[in-house]
Amino acid sequence: MSRITVPARESAPEASKPLLDAVEKQLGVVPNLFRLVSLSPSALQGFLGLNGALAKTLDVKTRERIALAVAQINGCDYCLSAHTYLGLNLAKIDAAEIALNRKGASSDAKANAAVAFAAKVTRARGNVSDADVQAVKTAGFTDAQIVEIVAVVAENVFTNFINIVAQTDIDFPVVKTSEAA
Repeated sequence: MSRITVPARESAPEASKPLLDAVEKQLGVVPNLFRLVSLSPSALQGFLGLNGALAKTLDVKTRERIALAVAQINGCDYCLSAHTYLGLNLAKIDAAEIALNRKGASSDAKANAAVAFAAKVTRARGNVSDADVQAVKTAGFTDAQIVEIVAVVAENVFTNFINIVAQTDIDFPVVKTSEAA
């Protein structure tokens, strides 16, 4: 059971309701994460703004691959469950690739560079080496895309941490970080 009460849409703060309506319009449902963050209309607005902006950057497969790696590293079962579902159903990533992504890797060479870099950024809290930055550049990522990779990591660290703190009830098919990828 969640340590922080996840409000029903009807009991969310008034300022959050239009934002939750937009989530429902886009996804068809309002996952617990969004309702949890809706407790702070400012946090929800900021999260949705970042999420929407990043959706226009790296392709969906790369973003989902990074989300899987970050959730695994941070031990967030909620996010690992959500991004496994989204990876399979939205990004059309197969189960073998998802297993690699959870390990900070990919079978695609360019995606591998992005996911490995994102995993290093997460583990090292940003303290990566010159060689780490050069490796992602050599794989074909621009400086702007490196900024976007770090932004996707940061977005996912936020959702990982809020769900770990809250122990949010998982409303996706459950995948546990403690189980082998």
